[in-house]
Amino acid sequence: MRKPRQKVAALVLAAMLAGAAPAAAGPRIKDIVDVENVRPNQLVGYGLVVGLAGTGDRTRNTPFTEESMQAMLERMGVNVRGTQMRTQNVAAVSITATMPPFARAGSKIDVQVSALGDATSLQGGTLLVSSLRALDGEIYAVAQGPVALSGFKARGAAASVTRGVSTSARIAEGAIIEREVPYALKSATSLKLALKNPDFTTAQHIAGAINRRFPGAAEVLDPATVQLAPQGGGGLINLVSQIENLSVEVDQPARIVINEASGTVVMGTDVRISPVAIAQGGLTISVSESPVVSQPAPLSGGETTVVPRTQIAVDDGGGASLAMVGGGASLQSLVSGLNALGVSPRDLITILQAIKTAGALQAEIEVQ
Repeated sequence: MRKPRQKVAALVLAAMLAGAAPAAAGPRIKDIVDVENVRPNQLVGYGLVVGLAGTGDRTRNTPFTEESMQAMLERMGVNVRGTQMRTQNVAAVSITATMPPFARAGSKIDVQVSALGDATSLQGGTLLVSSLRALDGEIYAVAQGPVALSGFKARGAAASVTRGVSTSARIAEGAIIEREVPYALKSATSLKLALKNPDFTTAQHIAGAINRRFPGAAEVLDPATVQLAPQGGGGLINLVSQIENLSVEVDQPARIVINEASGTVVMGTDVRISPVAIAQGGLTISVSESPVVSQPAPLSGGETTVVPRTQIAVDDGGGASLAMVGGGASLQSLVSGLNALGVSPRDLITILQAIKTAGALQAEIEVQ
């Protein structure tokens, strides 16, 4: 029981230390906001990876791969219509990439390649030149190059070994930007900053920090938006470059994040609870089946049958304990009370949800 208690204490101690940083070391404005309309764009494409050592698509199962190969060869002047292509050295793939804001023609970006058919591995393959399009249907980049995998798959006559994912690969700087996305920042007269975590207090802190440096330049529109309007002749670009490194105090509502799949619980330092008593005890129910064969007497004319026999054992732990947590208790007091019960992180999830249901937890619970 010692190990789970240490895990709970260590997990919450890390959260407390993170929240105990001095106010002067608050985050920069550039780290907690996004600039309106300055965002990345998602690109997607389709292509062929060639040079696979028999680990590509089986064309009889993936007709789109065969059609793509025929179309590619015809563009190169090779007529293969009417012939069956039985190769496993080619794989049809989807290509995805993220085009960062202000990317200029000629700059390079990384691409992700994923198999579409029944290829078993992309190891050693090369992506042939493929276009990448945005949702508007326009081509913004062209990708080509050898793929790099973080996983592998090896197979023998009677066994196989797989490490990671061998049907998804990456090409570093594998795409070249061909079309730019226009941004008219220089001619704009105002700009909006969008908070990544909307909050009235944080938005007011941002506007206050900006206005102390540039009076009248910032206005809070809502918990998620601060509008900038330069008062001098410096323009928006000059204003943004001078305010993005200003430090501000960030305020967030009390929140507890629970991941039930991994048993992870993260609590902020602003979590408070009302007076509450917590009891935690284990209940174990064991059910075992021991079928018994019923054998009839000789010459009796009976049949051999299997008679079920069930044994149920119940253990209520016998060691249930009670912990009291006073009103307005901080995160440290809450953890101390829970550690006194010897709870594990998974028990902690159930206890926190029960405290919330009882109305004693002044925090939002987010279950992932």
